[in-house]
Amino acid sequence: MPESLRISYLVEDTAQSGGVRVQLAQADALIARGHEVRLVTKGLPLTWRPTRAEWVYVDDFRQYDATRDDFVVGTFWITVPLAYQIAGARAVHLCQGYEGAFSAYRKIRDDIDAAYRLPVPKVVVSKALIPVVRQFAEDVTFIGQIVDDEFYRALTPREHDPLRVLLCGQSQGDMKGIDDGYGAVAHARWFHQKVDLIRVSPWAPSREEPLDDVQEFHVGLSTVEMTRVMHSSDVLIAPNHREEGFGLPAAEALASGIPTLLTSIPSYLAWDDQHDYALFAPEDNAVELGEKLIELIGDAGLRERLRLRGREVAEQWRAENVADRLEAFFLERRRRARA
Repeated sequence: MPESLRISYLVEDTAQSGGVRVQLAQADALIARGHEVRLVTKGLPLTWRPTRAEWVYVDDFRQYDATRDDFVVGTFWITVPLAYQIAGARAVHLCQGYEGAFSAYRKIRDDIDAAYRLPVPKVVVSKALIPVVRQFAEDVTFIGQIVDDEFYRALTPREHDPLRVLLCGQSQGDMKGIDDGYGAVAHARWFHQKVDLIRVSPWAPSREEPLDDVQEFHVGLSTVEMTRVMHSSDVLIAPNHREEGFGLPAAEALASGIPTLLTSIPSYLAWDDQHDYALFAPEDNAVELGEKLIELIGDAGLRERLRLRGREVAEQWRAENVADRLEAFFLERRRRARA
């Protein structure tokens, strides 16, 4: 067995998000293999998901002493320059999506691009991110994404009547396509399809959301609570736009055996060469999304086929499969450094 690694992740904030969940999942997967992992944060103590990692709380990441670490991982564009500053050649950039593509960051895109151009090796969670990140650096390694074990299930309970349609994400982030999800459900209902719409968001709903169309709205769910809501749903709509780096709720739906309707964006299409694990509709097109939703609602055989195929595709996101690639990356980089 190789000598254990000592790795620290710079976690900008501990507020609930898919990005933080992935960092915690990576930490736990590495700890399960005997490695030491620290989560260094300026945020508050985490309450919405357990983790086996050690927490270090700082006011400024530059206060952290990384001299004993094999690697320091910048987990967001802001933290990558800081990882490079305190760890130098031992810094790593974990990329879950190119932040420069987000409309909210348009004015600071030059700063983001400068962080991406630092001589820091990149690890990406989606194959679709490889050509994006290679615009800035050649040293890019695909490691994949982790879906927590509790989402996986071999059997699916009897469907509800009407079907429970799950729509996840904050409406305040335009790349989530939440307006398109609402539009798709409205389109299906116009054509006399009866569904219950279940909304989940890390944030409170915006004033523009048509809450009269929602049967349940859940805010800031813990991982346990999110699993429960996911497993109580019959269909998931993921109307994300192409800026989405991965789309964790959609992957969790496949692992849960939930028939899924996805937009045909690079991150979703990269999950498998055979695009038969979900129904696909163009992004930013509520009518086409609604038509596919009607097709899915009206065909029980199609839903069963997608359940089975989705579970097959989701096996790639088991923690041990991603940990294989993640551990191999770190061990090889340490071997090079010591050579």
